[in-house]
Amino acid sequence: MKQLILVLVLSASLTCRAAADEFMVRISLDQATRQVLGSGNHRVLGAQTLMINGREVHVIKVLTHDGRIRYFRIDAETGALLS
Repeated sequence: MKQLILVLVLSASLTCRAAADEFMVRISLDQATRQVLGSGNHRVLGAQTLMINGREVHVIKVLTHDGRIRYFRIDAETGALLS
């Protein structure tokens, strides 16, 4: 009986872990760069992934259509644009 309970608890634990992994978005540097390019008429000058305040951030440097340089910071886990 104890073994059956242990198996059920472990099974439930693994199921919860698998469900949590499904919700992890995690975007690559390439995906973040394409996201920035899709947001306007930009030319990418550089892209890198940095650790900023303990979080992985994709930093994309672009040249805007009016000749200005702009940096986009994209959260690597969520894909959200950071200010």
